[in-house]
Amino acid sequence: MNDEAWVLHVDLDQFIAAVEVLRRPELAGLPVIVGGRGDPTERAVVSTASYEARAFGVGSGMPLKVAVRKVPDAIVLPVDAPAYEEVSERVMTALRGLGAVVEVLGWDEAFLGARTDDPEALARRAQEVVLEATGLHCSVGIGDNKVRAKIATTFGKPAGIFRLTAESWAEVMGERPTIDLWGVGSKVSRRLAGLGIVTVDQLAAAPVEVLTGEFGPRMGVWYSELGRGVGPAVVDDSPWVARGHSRETTFQHNLTTPEEVTSAVRELAGQAADDAAAEGRPVTRVTLKIRYAPFETRTRSHKLAAPTSVRGDVVAAALELAEGLDHDREVRLLGVRAEMVMPDGGDPVERTPVRGRL
Repeated sequence: MNDEAWVLHVDLDQFIAAVEVLRRPELAGLPVIVGGRGDPTERAVVSTASYEARAFGVGSGMPLKVAVRKVPDAIVLPVDAPAYEEVSERVMTALRGLGAVVEVLGWDEAFLGARTDDPEALARRAQEVVLEATGLHCSVGIGDNKVRAKIATTFGKPAGIFRLTAESWAEVMGERPTIDLWGVGSKVSRRLAGLGIVTVDQLAAAPVEVLTGEFGPRMGVWYSELGRGVGPAVVDDSPWVARGHSRETTFQHNLTTPEEVTSAVRELAGQAADDAAAEGRPVTRVTLKIRYAPFETRTRSHKLAAPTSVRGDVVAAALELAEGLDHDREVRLLGVRAEMVMPDGGDPVERTPVRGRL
């Protein structure tokens, strides 16, 4: 029997909301929204929502106030990170018991790497062990690489299994919009549309020099390969190493003066620098995130002249970035991210991001 190498993407369905329903069975079938401290009068965003709430257009990242306007009778709950981490660990432990290589992507998803002549059977077993360990359902995408496995999961939701390979790629994805690809958001899809590229087929056929001209040599090649479903196929179970540490705050009342902004940036930058120092890894880049009222987000980034472990250097870099902000506009959110030198000496900003964001 000739076993082939397969990548499976396991994704817990509506994970955070599902954990909350497990804790409160009376919420089953109701529109549940989880975010912030569970108070829709405060400034916070939706972490996740049950399928019943999503049917009304509620999505992750949406302001809680907007979400509640869409579903006035929704049950709004606070984020309970320790509870989700505990359930997540049980999920990953169950998956590791299958004998496959497990690469954890976050609380609610992981890649499995295995050689088998029946990947669907392995997918069904993954669903069974997760359900037995946690009472939660998951969807599983099967692919010949990570890109296709990740995208396949979207066709399997909820609680289903779907296979997507090089042979079926064009048939399944060809006529779909580029925003359906993993890693293509609304901004990138609009830029692609500006080049006359609307569908996945069109992206696959686009000259690579056109894409590199628009997105640069690294990302242009990445998008070219993405259009053809090309991607890494090796599942790596080595412990994940953070590329950086972020601290951000949504203010309950807008910051209205440069002094308020400077004070907040200084505090957040100091906290991010302390987080990096706790790992004993110097900082190589500082990024400042700002959200102006009512809801426009900008980022500014600066690579340091040399890696540093000096707290004051990180704070100074963040304050320098803050000098370029529009001080005539009110600020509702600020964030500072300290990118660190990787353990192998590599520069994190030169690597394709896998997880984590400012």
